[in-house]
Amino acid sequence: MRGALTAALLSRAAKPLLFLLCLAPLAWLIYGAAADQLGANPAEALIRRLGDWTLRGLWLTLAITPLRQLTGLAALARFRRMLGVFSFFYASLHLLAYSWLDMGLDFGDIAADIAKRPFILMGFSAWLLMLPLAATSFNKAIKALGARRWQALHKAVYAVVVIALLHFIWMRAGKHNFVEPAVYATLLALLLGWRLWQRLRG
Repeated sequence: MRGALTAALLSRAAKPLLFLLCLAPLAWLIYGAAADQLGANPAEALIRRLGDWTLRGLWLTLAITPLRQLTGLAALARFRRMLGVFSFFYASLHLLAYSWLDMGLDFGDIAADIAKRPFILMGFSAWLLMLPLAATSFNKAIKALGARRWQALHKAVYAVVVIALLHFIWMRAGKHNFVEPAVYATLLALLLGWRLWQRLRG
């Protein structure tokens, strides 16, 4: 069974399939916007859902290592970089949708909003931290930086997920909705706890 799964993960079709799966939420949102199926406030729905897919992408990226260790499927590691880049892609669309649909691309108002509202500051900070990670998620960047420095830089993903979670919690707190933030916080605690446990064992 493991051999068949490994062969499937290593197949030439695996990465193109993952690429299409990662684009599927965007395609659905575009369809929903075109078909007027995003509810009474489509702009807010678009911003929120792009943010949701950013979080899901980040959490899936972090889940690769524990899944690889638990299942023994080393080939899972080849998908981590693509998931990370797509997380940045959705984060950038989330930021663009907020800047355009909510703020009308008025950069003075955007800067004032970032300074005024802490949850916006958290979200923007997470995006800024993701920027160098996405920019160096290529083989040439790894060679240029060296494996050790590249790995040290990409440990910033742990700061990204914590800040992104704070952004999400703060945003939902305004609407007294703590159920989804609690789910994401629990999953993150498990993902980070697994890493800590593995390090203490080693």
